[in-house]
Amino acid sequence: MIEFDREKTCFFLNGKNYSYVMAVNGVGMLQHIYYGKKLSSSDAAFLVKTHGEAYAPHADDPNYDMQTDMMPSECGSFARGDFREPTVVIERADGARMSRFRYLSHQIEKGALPLQGMPCARQADETLIVTLKDDFSDTEIDLKYCVSDASDVLVRSLAVRNVGSEPVQVKKAFSFCAELPDTRRVFSALRLTGAWGRERAPVVSPLSEGVLRLRSSRGYSSHHMNPFLALIEENAGEERGECYGFALLYSGSFALTAELTHNGITRVQGGIGDEFFSWKLCAGETLETPQAALCYSAQGLGGMSRAYHDFFRTAVVDPKYVYARRPIVVNNWEATYFDFDNEKLFAIIDEAAKLGVDTFVLDDGWFGKRDSDTSGLGDWTVNENKLKGGLRAVIDRCKQRGLKFGLWFEPEMVSEDSDLFRTHPDWAIAKAGVEPCRGRTQLILDFTRKEVVDYIFEAVSKILRENDISYVKWDKNREMTENFTKDLPPDRQGEFCHRYVLGFYDLAKRLTEAFPDVFFEGCASGGGRFDGGALYYFPQSWTSDDTDALERTKIQWGTSILYPVSSMSCHVSACPNHQTGRTTPFATRGAVASLGATGYELDLTKLSEEEKQQVIKQVENYKRIDELILKGDLYRLSDPFNSNYFCEMLVSKDKSHAYFVGVQFHAYPCDHERVLFLHGLDAEKTYRIKELGVTASGAALMDAGLCLPHLQDCGAWTWHIEEV
Repeated sequence: MIEFDREKTCFFLNGKNYSYVMAVNGVGMLQHIYYGKKLSSSDAAFLVKTHGEAYAPHADDPNYDMQTDMMPSECGSFARGDFREPTVVIERADGARMSRFRYLSHQIEKGALPLQGMPCARQADETLIVTLKDDFSDTEIDLKYCVSDASDVLVRSLAVRNVGSEPVQVKKAFSFCAELPDTRRVFSALRLTGAWGRERAPVVSPLSEGVLRLRSSRGYSSHHMNPFLALIEENAGEERGECYGFALLYSGSFALTAELTHNGITRVQGGIGDEFFSWKLCAGETLETPQAALCYSAQGLGGMSRAYHDFFRTAVVDPKYVYARRPIVVNNWEATYFDFDNEKLFAIIDEAAKLGVDTFVLDDGWFGKRDSDTSGLGDWTVNENKLKGGLRAVIDRCKQRGLKFGLWFEPEMVSEDSDLFRTHPDWAIAKAGVEPCRGRTQLILDFTRKEVVDYIFEAVSKILRENDISYVKWDKNREMTENFTKDLPPDRQGEFCHRYVLGFYDLAKRLTEAFPDVFFEGCASGGGRFDGGALYYFPQSWTSDDTDALERTKIQWGTSILYPVSSMSCHVSACPNHQTGRTTPFATRGAVASLGATGYELDLTKLSEEEKQQVIKQVENYKRIDELILKGDLYRLSDPFNSNYFCEMLVSKDKSHAYFVGVQFHAYPCDHERVLFLHGLDAEKTYRIKELGVTASGAALMDAGLCLPHLQDCGAWTWHIEEV
């Protein structure tokens, strides 16, 4: 609910368990007042009088601009007394950049507002738009706040509009500015870091005076730093303490900053990466920024995670697929790599049908001249020398065996050894006269150019129109360099990275709308583009190229801090593992993979009879728990980064049933009984754990706990918990 107190010029935003309060102060600036546990709007006068006036500049002081450095602001200005990181920087024709943003007007709209050309929250109860006017330029800023009564996520974005007759250069335009003027709490910063094969590891460090800056300049959100930051109070844990989350619904180069100032105020901001960014805004034009999802939790990291999971499921992921049963796939990549033909594929398909797998996905190597990663990208025509009878022969085999068919694409890339590059070498991102950087022996197509996006749309569409394809794996296997296009003049080259992302979104939107019955899975050399923007188009993403079960416990744990398990593609792979060389029990691989959209990344024909029987049981188990994967609440119980165990459980919304997965990494002598306390159950209900043959109250399971089993190295176990 959004309320406006005209007397106090105060905006009171209430979500499920939080309040967000701001007011227009005596000098006309929109001042942040409060963000935290839910309060009554009847307290608006108190909050403005105490918290607001304590930081507000004094209108009767001719030096009031110099007081804005103390003021919590909803939009940080530049070069007028506020020496913190600005939110927006606008450069006029004479090079001047100073700004002072004052309240001009506001409106409250019903529902969510669409965001042109970018992912956005599909649902909201109300949206507040507050318009600010710059005192020194003909520009206005719209601050947008989307509020849902049943959610703890507040969606923010910002738009810059040129209302003058001369162009300006927007040098920085973050999506939000949030202030935490609370000196009683000591915050730590949590970020999700990593690299290829070890994505989204949670790292926590104390927040101290100065600026903490998280960013990616790689052209996409990246393996290395997810577009997410959380501030957690001292001693907060999984189920206790206050946490503030800040997540961008954006897939490009980004920045998130947290600045703790000398007076105890913490300013958090983020949006489009501002390094080398510039956007020429001509008369009458508007620059929209990506949305950011802010979340407050008084129930620790677990409470924050569950609020984000519900938000992504209800407001971001395509409603057609968000609760739809996920395909149980077998992908041929680690089974064959590029070395396959009809005979090899048919054997895998036949075995998949016997074991209960329902979808076969043909990965890289089916098109053009593509026997390695050095050639063929961009030539989206079937290689019938490798596939006799083309895709149709493979699809027909799948149909005969009762399977659906999926196909791999890498639409944004091109090989120099390809017909496409030979015909259109200028379509690759490069600067004439400069040797381009190559990654995986490939270049990136210039998606800032409409004709390039149009060509790829038609090429991919032709394959999808002419074949019975139900599943697409959309890959991206390198980072962006050069950051230059010949189609933009020098004063617009700073727009390149954001324009590329808009081109990616345009292609994703057109393909998913043109083929609504095709399930799209995202991938970027594994988990390189696992973000809220991509989830808008791809209901799930390949979580990591590292398929080792033990490594996946860490990757999936970190990913779940922000993203729901239904968005994680998790496969059982062969051992020794192709990335780590480790051998883990088949049952352990299956248990870890069950905590997501499960599948297989191996040659099913090479499994032993015992392993094949395990596949049958794993598929049966997954069908039993898939409602929990899609809709359940996740509780993280034992941290694989800091203990000898990985333990997670999914609990139904009505608390009637739950599913538990545990992994023990190492067996130790004299390792005495370990007690694990379950979470999320109803203390008043009675539950039975089938595998243990025990019955107990929810209170006993949560407060007395259960003893963990003694297992061999890398052993795993599962419990199905049902109300009786």
